[in-house]
Amino acid sequence: MARATGAGDRCLVLWFPGWPVTAWALSEGEDAARPVAVVSANRIVACSPEAAAEGVATGQRRREAQSRCPTLLVLPADEARDSREFGQVVECVERLAPGVQVVRPGVCALRARGLSGYVGSEAEAAEVLLEAVVVALGPTSGRVGVADGLFTALQAAYAANPVGIVPAGGSAGFLAALPVSRLGDESLSTLLPRLGVHTLGDFAALDAAAVRDRFGQQGLRLHTQACGQDPSLVQPRVPPPELTRQLDFEPPLTLVDQVAFTSRAMVEEFIGGLTAAGLACTELRVELTGELDELVARTWLTPGVFEPAAVIDRIRWQLQAAAGGQLNSGIVSLRLEPVAVDALVNHVPGLFGSGTDERVHHVLSRVQGMLGHDGVLTPRIGGGRWLAERQVMVPWGDRPVLGTPAERPWPGRVPDPLPAAVFAEPRPVQLQAQDGEAVRLDDRGQLCGQPSVLRVGEERLEVAGWAGPWPIDERAWDPARHRSAGRFQVVDDAGTAWLLVLQAGRWWAEARYD
Repeated sequence: MARATGAGDRCLVLWFPGWPVTAWALSEGEDAARPVAVVSANRIVACSPEAAAEGVATGQRRREAQSRCPTLLVLPADEARDSREFGQVVECVERLAPGVQVVRPGVCALRARGLSGYVGSEAEAAEVLLEAVVVALGPTSGRVGVADGLFTALQAAYAANPVGIVPAGGSAGFLAALPVSRLGDESLSTLLPRLGVHTLGDFAALDAAAVRDRFGQQGLRLHTQACGQDPSLVQPRVPPPELTRQLDFEPPLTLVDQVAFTSRAMVEEFIGGLTAAGLACTELRVELTGELDELVARTWLTPGVFEPAAVIDRIRWQLQAAAGGQLNSGIVSLRLEPVAVDALVNHVPGLFGSGTDERVHHVLSRVQGMLGHDGVLTPRIGGGRWLAERQVMVPWGDRPVLGTPAERPWPGRVPDPLPAAVFAEPRPVQLQAQDGEAVRLDDRGQLCGQPSVLRVGEERLEVAGWAGPWPIDERAWDPARHRSAGRFQVVDDAGTAWLLVLQAGRWWAEARYD
C-alpha cells in the first residue's frame, strides 16, 4: 500500500558534513580540527567547522575564503580519495545492517525497518550507527535522518542534531518550509523564485499536470519529491568480493621452503578467488610478519598476470632477501593483497596461440624462477650526463624506479644516436699528437695539439677524424661531487668511433660506436 500511494519505504540516511575534509584527514593522518577547505574549480566545496566559524562557506571563491580566514589550509578536491575513505564507513554500517546504498561519498542510506526492529526503535538505530562509526573512525560529525522516502530522509539528516526523525506520513509538512534550492536542480532553483515559488510547499501546491507541461518529466519528478511522495527505494550495493588472503603459521616457520610449501594451498585459493571474480592480478603486495613483530612488505609486478607458481616464487625471493636482516625470527603470518587487477578477459589466450610476447614472458619467468629475482634483468634508459649512470637494469617484471628521469634537461648529455657499447668502467686510453705529446685542454678550454694517435692498451690506432670538445661541468656547488671534463668523438683508421673523456688531465674511453 505504501508503494502504491508513493509513500516509499522508511529510509535511514547517514550524512557526514564536509566529508572531503574528513577524508583528507583520514588518508593523511592529519587533524581536521583546524581551518581547512577543499576547492574545486576555484570554489569551496567543503570546509571544516573551524573554517565555517571564521566565515568560510561552500560556494565561496577561494580568494574570498582566504580573505576571511588567512590561516585557511586549502586542499584540491580528490574524488577518488573521498570514495576510498568512505568505503570504511560503508563497511562499518554493513556489519550492522546489510543493504547499504552509497548516494555519494559522505552520504549513505539503508532501509530503517530491519535495524530499528532489531534494536527497538528508529532513534536507537540511529544512535547505534553513529556510535559504531565513531568507534571505527574516531570522533566525527555524522548526522542521521529517518523519514518516508530517500529525499525526505536526506533533508532530515541535513537538519538533524545529530538525529532527525520525520514521523510516518509527515513528509509533506516537514518539507513545506524548505527552500526550493533543496531540490538540487540549478535551473529550477533560479526560475521558481522569479515565479513567486520560494518553498517546497509552494512548489507542491502547483498542479502536477501544469508542472509536467512546463518543466517536463524532470520537473514532475521533483514535484513529487516536494509533495513528500518520493517513490524511489533504497538500492543496496553489492559488496565487492574479499580478495585479500592471510595465512597464520602455528608454530612459526623458520625455513624458506617450509613457508613456500605451506602457503601453496592459500596461494591457489587466492588466485582462484580472483579468477572467480573475473579478475587477474597484475600487481601484488606480499606482507610477512615475524615472531618478533617484524613486518616485511613488498609490492611485486609482472609483465603478464600472476599465477600460483609466480606468487610462490615472490614469497620465496622476499624471504631470502629479508633473512638475517629485516627478519630474525620465525614467520607467523603471510598476507597477500592484490594492489592492481585487470579484467580476466584481457588476458585470455588468443584463438591461434598466446603470441610471441606471451611465450617470451613465460620463458623469462621460468629462467627467473631458477636463477632468482635478480637473475633476469631488462635495461632502461635513465637520466644523467654520463652514459654509465643512464643504464638502469631492472629485474624482469618490476616497475623501473628512476632516480634521475630521462625527460629532464641534462646539459652536456651525449645526443642521439647513442653509442652501442658503453663500458661499465671507463677504460684508460691515450690520445697523442703527431709529436707523441698528450693532447690536452688549456685553462680556456682550447685544444692543445692535433689528435693523431689513439692508444687503447697495447694497441696503436691512427686517428682518421675527431670532433669536440664538449664541456661537462656538474655539481659545482658541491666540492665532493664536482666533476668537470671534456668529451671528444674520435674515429680510428679502422672505422671504429670512440667516445673519449678528458678529465683531470687523463684520457678515458667512455663508450664505443659499434
